[in-house]
Amino acid sequence: MDMGLKDRTVLVTGASSGIGAAIARAYSAEGARVALTYRGNRDTGERLAHELGARQDLAMAVRYSLAEPETVESAVAEVTERWGGIDVLVANAVRWAPRRPPGEHFEDVATGDWLAFLDDNLAPTLRTVQLAVAGMRERSWGRIVLISSHVALDGHRGQEFYGAVKSALHGFARNLAWDVGTDGVLVNVICPGLTATERVLYGLPPEIRERETRLTSTGRLSTPEDIATAALFLGSAANGNTTGQIVTVAGGR
Repeated sequence: MDMGLKDRTVLVTGASSGIGAAIARAYSAEGARVALTYRGNRDTGERLAHELGARQDLAMAVRYSLAEPETVESAVAEVTERWGGIDVLVANAVRWAPRRPPGEHFEDVATGDWLAFLDDNLAPTLRTVQLAVAGMRERSWGRIVLISSHVALDGHRGQEFYGAVKSALHGFARNLAWDVGTDGVLVNVICPGLTATERVLYGLPPEIRERETRLTSTGRLSTPEDIATAALFLGSAANGNTTGQIVTVAGGR
């Protein structure tokens, strides 16, 4: 199947490792120019860009931090200046919620802490979409893929604020799809289940990983490549009319 991505420009945020890196590799394999973002580890971002063809001007790494709004503006501007615009945006960057200490309840979280968490995650993502979608509208073609989490659907103890941020993406995509659909822009959300990234495999106790695996109908956790495959389709020309949808990739959960 021709994904129609050759010579398209793709921006993948949060792409220096894990799911984001797998998504960047998937688009690169289809002939797209890939701009991938890193937050603090420039070397990691540059290495991946080199792997994907930075020397041939097929990839670039740019700094992007959800906690620093100026980097949102500068990242989009840098990609646009170099390659003329963004055809596909995959918004994967996330600031993880700190785990609450044992015995602390939802109502014990300081207002400043949870407001900062919401501001750092949601506002920069929406602003990135704003900056990217203007050019998509002008060119009458674009794809936006927002990466959510199974926490928004299944719930998880201690993840109220993270769930609120990810759930907001669902409503945002559903409504934005109506604003940009007649301009050739499609907007969708991917909702991964627990995914076997290096972070998960290293930090999650084996018994929890085994329990989560038993809850899938496929008998395995999703890999970053599973999420990337879904992101690739939704962000490609092969996706002709799927928009405003939440696509779950979680082994049947």
